[in-house]
Amino acid sequence: MLKFIIPWVSVVAKYTDAPFTILTKIRQGDNDVEVSIPYFEKFKDATPVLLDDIISTAHTMLETIGHHKNEGMKPPICIGILAAFSGNAYQESKDADVAEIVTCNTIPHASNVIDLTDIMAKEIKNLISNLY
Repeated sequence: MLKFIIPWVSVVAKYTDAPFTILTKIRQGDNDVEVSIPYFEKFKDATPVLLDDIISTAHTMLETIGHHKNEGMKPPICIGILAAFSGNAYQESKDADVAEIVTCNTIPHASNVIDLTDIMAKEIKNLISNLY
């Protein structure tokens, strides 16, 4: 899994001229997630930006937010590609002392801020044209 995540996060970090770190996550189940975050002291004064591919139960984000809070860090900006948000996950995330929750419009949701319509249309067009 890390071989897919590291390039994705590193590209985002490069475009934003920001340092990054990859968290270690152990998932025992949908609602049982352990996250370890290295180098807290290195980023203590920064605003954390958490990137996740799918925010469903939001337990990975919530666990990470809890670590940041315990270390006295600023509230994070949480970004997700797919806003699946099951049950009360969105409200729990909003209530968790975050600066902002931002998602792509890949799944319609109140948190959608990043519009991928043009990018997706272009890539779908390319895929179709390569078929014929």
